[in-house]
Amino acid sequence: MQWHTLATNEVAKETNTNITRGLTTEEAKKRLKRFGYNELTEAKKQSVLLLFLNQFKDFMVLVLLAATVISGLLGEYVDAIAIIVIVIMNGLLGFFQERRAEKSLEALKKLSAPQATVLRNGEWVKIPARELVVGDIMKFLSGDRIGADVRIIEAKGLEIEEAALTGESVPTAKSAVPLMNENAAIGDLHNMAFMGTLVTRGSGIGIVIATGMKTAMGQIANLLQEAETVMTPLQRRLEQLGKILIVVALFLTVLVVAVGVIQGHRLYEMFLAGVSLAVAAIPEGLPAIVTIALALGVQRMIKKNAIVRKLPAVETLGCASVICSDKTGTMTENMMTVTHIWANGKTWTISGAGLETSGQFYENGRPIDIKKEAALQQLLMFGALCNGSQLKEKKGRRYIDGDPTEGALLVAAMKAGVTKEHIEAEFIIEQEFPFDSERKMMTVIVKDKAGKRFIVTKGAPDVLLQVCGQIYWNGREQTMTMAWKKTVQDVIRKMASQALRTIAIAYRPLQAQERITSEKEAEKNLVFIGIQAMIDPPRPEVKKAVQQCKEAGIKTVMITGDHVLTAKAIAEQLGVLPPNGKVMDGPTLSRISVGELEDVVDDIYVFARVSPEHKLKIVKALQRRGHIVAMTGDGVNDAPAIKAADIGVAMGRSGTDVAKEAAALVLLDDNFATIQAAIQEGRNIYENIRKFIRYLLASNVGEIFVMLFAMLLALPLPLVPIQILWVNLVTDGLPAMALGLDRAEENVMKRPPRHPKEGVFARGLGWKIISRGFIIGMVTLAAFMTAYERSGYELVYAQTVAFATLVMAQLIHVFDCRCERSIFDRNPFENIYLVVAVIISILLLLVVIYYPPLQEIFHTATIALFDWLLIIGLAALPTFLFSGSLFTRK
Repeated sequence: MQWHTLATNEVAKETNTNITRGLTTEEAKKRLKRFGYNELTEAKKQSVLLLFLNQFKDFMVLVLLAATVISGLLGEYVDAIAIIVIVIMNGLLGFFQERRAEKSLEALKKLSAPQATVLRNGEWVKIPARELVVGDIMKFLSGDRIGADVRIIEAKGLEIEEAALTGESVPTAKSAVPLMNENAAIGDLHNMAFMGTLVTRGSGIGIVIATGMKTAMGQIANLLQEAETVMTPLQRRLEQLGKILIVVALFLTVLVVAVGVIQGHRLYEMFLAGVSLAVAAIPEGLPAIVTIALALGVQRMIKKNAIVRKLPAVETLGCASVICSDKTGTMTENMMTVTHIWANGKTWTISGAGLETSGQFYENGRPIDIKKEAALQQLLMFGALCNGSQLKEKKGRRYIDGDPTEGALLVAAMKAGVTKEHIEAEFIIEQEFPFDSERKMMTVIVKDKAGKRFIVTKGAPDVLLQVCGQIYWNGREQTMTMAWKKTVQDVIRKMASQALRTIAIAYRPLQAQERITSEKEAEKNLVFIGIQAMIDPPRPEVKKAVQQCKEAGIKTVMITGDHVLTAKAIAEQLGVLPPNGKVMDGPTLSRISVGELEDVVDDIYVFARVSPEHKLKIVKALQRRGHIVAMTGDGVNDAPAIKAADIGVAMGRSGTDVAKEAAALVLLDDNFATIQAAIQEGRNIYENIRKFIRYLLASNVGEIFVMLFAMLLALPLPLVPIQILWVNLVTDGLPAMALGLDRAEENVMKRPPRHPKEGVFARGLGWKIISRGFIIGMVTLAAFMTAYERSGYELVYAQTVAFATLVMAQLIHVFDCRCERSIFDRNPFENIYLVVAVIISILLLLVVIYYPPLQEIFHTATIALFDWLLIIGLAALPTFLFSGSLFTRK
């Protein structure tokens, strides 16, 4: 139903209601029973138990659980318990993270009005907003939150703040007049009011035409429920890694058992050896270390004003190729600021954005002395006089109590030294005719200290111009000729082309005894004095952030509910819109499919006048083009797209609870520039994860080659399962975590984004793992064979030497993992955490080898001093002997 096109009596007929008496109590009860309460329903939630069990569906976790069962059956209870502890810890971390993630609809409910004033049985009564039904006649005043979607049938100076729903930066003036355009965007429905929006001025009466999930807010709730959560690149890569490790583990187990049996070994021994290899192939600590590394990255991001709500999404920013950013409050100040003033044939510009009350006035780029410009002073004073807003301060933060446009006029006057206190001391406001959306003007009648009375009117320039008979020029009032009108209209058009919102101001002196009884009497024969032009200005730091993103190969796309002209102007100022970049509006988006949008989306940099469904369509089209999409925003209208994007970014200060709950990342300072810092951190986190995957898997490859070649050479096992598990969980764990604290390399933001399909072993990582792992395995096997022969074939002693060599080789190798080129390219003491972690790991190794109670558990023996020379010498070979050789091939 196109409610906005219907006349009042047609709306009443369609909703079967009486405009003068409203619904009867009985009828309201029937409708409530039939259609349900006016509230947002939630999708069926997953049970707590199922949510917990889902944490164990990961491939690597399943393999670990299988290894646990096998270890238990073979009597290796220490191994089994150690694996179980790791798996449960990892599962609990994921469970608690997900439990906090799905609160979007609860936040939406907070925007619902607790009470509403309705006409029932011919009387105005207050009822809980959840009991509103279609057909209710509802009344709303300044400060009220709209309880349902209504078709306005009466409006008196009514303005409603819809920024959270439409992205408009200023309240929308409302009227009861039917609209002709059937396909008008939600931001253009001036005779409609929507659930969750706030009345900032005036009063109105409307007929409820939608409640609950059928409201515009309810449709957003539906989008949130239906929006699919996208698997992050990191999750995809770890799943890929898990599958590879499963295949490797099963292949090695079967191979070792088959070779051993062929060589005449007992099946039980070979099966135990196969399980040992499977354990060696799987880095048991990897899931926990990835989680810890992400958590450490989260702590660093908090210091940069970015709060991460979903751990796996941290590194996604690092490979983001497109940032879809809401304009209002994200790239702009979300605060109207007067930037240009025209009067007496001159145009002045003003510095200072937002609520800064200090600023400089310029003419043609040169500072001026405002005391010498009488017309400018008068224009600013009149703008503050005909003004119902106040600049207030709370907890050290300034804010406008009232209309943002009036607030901008007030701040502009304060920059010239004209304060509200000064005005109240000098003038008395005798009468006021509030702004009306049909008149598009506001008028006050004032008297100064000398007893002089005059009218001051402000309003839309084109409207105000029609009621002006004179113009203030060169210090005197002159007749408004057609030539003067054309001059003013040219100024208005020029300012509009710069996306400036214009307010004209006029006045008329009154006789001492002259009485004005209506706005019609007041608003005629006025003297036009000038125009104040304002804009929601770009944040000063955003332009640099957009440029840095461009250098990093990241495209910035502006998505806004604001007008095309405004969006285009801001995008050009910020460098978002290149010379050949395209702009698309909401009606065009409505006409095309996601597939059609996909064909052209790479050429579009600005989307204006869009709705929540449009934002979702844009995100999906970009994703289908292969992009990793970051969606930023602060309003309810952004929430579905934020949730559907690869990573959703919400504004923490001005953002709604809905946007924050749907997002994976919240910016504390509402600053687009913070995203650039978050992207840098995200890239570094991913590189650090690659470092410890390289470290852990090279270590595991070394263990595999040790065991495999020992089998092929018909040697005893160089390592027992508990020693392998100790290396994987304890010795490898601390250095791997310390790698997660490595600082970013200098060129991290000069590289293009990683391709979303890039495998975890890309850029030569697989070769580095296998080649270095092979060398580690060979030196460990050499140490075992040497010690085994020299000790008179004392197996436990030889296994201890092999164990120590493997650990030391890995601890030296960890420094090589810090750089993709060579160990000599980075100072090892840059990461002091890594140095400390290596020292602790060495101390733990010594405890396991020399502490008698642990010798029995870990099958170790005391190593002679001479053999330590052998261990350290062999352990250093993989890193130092071959660093810079073919084994470091990129």
